Amino acid sequence: MLLFRLAADAVALLHLAFVLFVVGGGLRVWRWPWLAWLHLPAVAWGALIEFTGWICPLTPLEQHLRQIIGQAGYAGGFMDHYLLALLYPAGLTREGQWALGAGVLAVNGAVYGLLLGRWARSAGRLDQQRPPRPPWVRCTRPETDPWR
Repeated sequence: MLLFRLAADAVALLHLAFVLFVVGGGLRVWRWPWLAWLHLPAVAWGALIEFTGWICPLTPLEQHLRQIIGQAGYAGGFMDHYLLALLYPAGLTREGQWALGAGVLAVNGAVYGLLLGRWARSAGRLDQQRPPRPPWVRCTRPETDPWR
């Protein structure tokens, strides 16, 4: 039974980590650009869940594991049970779900917009010609010459 409880807790932690990744993962893309290949589909999935009112598959899995060990499952989804109890004590409405979905898209759209602008400026600098070596600069070690 302990194994099922640990599994249920692990699923809940995984779910929380996924939600945090959806909301703030764009900031990690600044450091690791390859992470966008994982983050953008996660954002699409998170927004789809909120816009359609579907329940994430991790929620029934966690509920099932808790019912196996005799704990009562909970009504609603992960957001209702864990996160909204902190943020919205009255519960989540469809309008609230739409607002959460729009918020996810807006936050990540802004982060990726800034990131793409940064990448474009960086690429523009790389395409520019290197300035000529000033006459007063002498380099005695050609392998370290920044103007070669």
